[in-house]
Amino acid sequence: MAEDTSFTTQLTRHEEICEGTMAFHFAKPAGFEYRAGQSIDLTLLEPPETDAEGNTRAYTLASAPFDDDLMIATRMRDTAFKRVLRKAKPGMKVKMDGPFGSLTLHKNSAKPAVLVAGGIGITPFLSIVRQAEHDKAPHPIYLFYSNRRPEDTAFLEMLLGSVERNPNFHLIATMTGMEKSLREWKGELGLISGELLAKYLPSLQGPIYYLAGPPAMVAAMRQMLVKAGADEDDIRTEEFAGY
Repeated sequence: MAEDTSFTTQLTRHEEICEGTMAFHFAKPAGFEYRAGQSIDLTLLEPPETDAEGNTRAYTLASAPFDDDLMIATRMRDTAFKRVLRKAKPGMKVKMDGPFGSLTLHKNSAKPAVLVAGGIGITPFLSIVRQAEHDKAPHPIYLFYSNRRPEDTAFLEMLLGSVERNPNFHLIATMTGMEKSLREWKGELGLISGELLAKYLPSLQGPIYYLAGPPAMVAAMRQMLVKAGADEDDIRTEEFAGY
């Protein structure tokens, strides 16, 4: 698979997937191949407006390699890049470079995969979970997923569907701001902690850990895992800053 390859593609559709978060779907260019968990650089071509942050952003592909299209998902901030995306009509052309990154499912299925996501850090893991289900991968997969409220939780229904279909996949979603929610929630509450991991994992030593989310959360999770006895070589991370 060639790295650093450029493709031109076009937007096919977009939709709001939860409060403040949108998904954007693009046609998959001929010859573009990627592994679940990898990312691309997306560049707007001749956008109607631009700002100091520029016309290129890195996005993990939230779609899975078996999907017919490519999907990214992002929290919608008020930047020129995101205003252009929000208003874009199907057919808008974009440049795509990649794929990049190594936050991909490990080969040894005897070792569980423990995925720890905060907010929009879910995107690489949605790809990994759906591809594992599609491939009938034997890996035990545990996804710990922290959000403020169910209203803010991207792809929750899709992940719950995977739980039903893949007996090796375990979803532990937790909410940190239920006092501001209008929905019922019967799952876990509070931040992801060593205690929460220990409640669901057979052992904290042994799994390969994947961390994705805001830099402060990723740093705190890494520190907590090492303190709990996880091997630092078994921790893989991706930071989602400024989204």
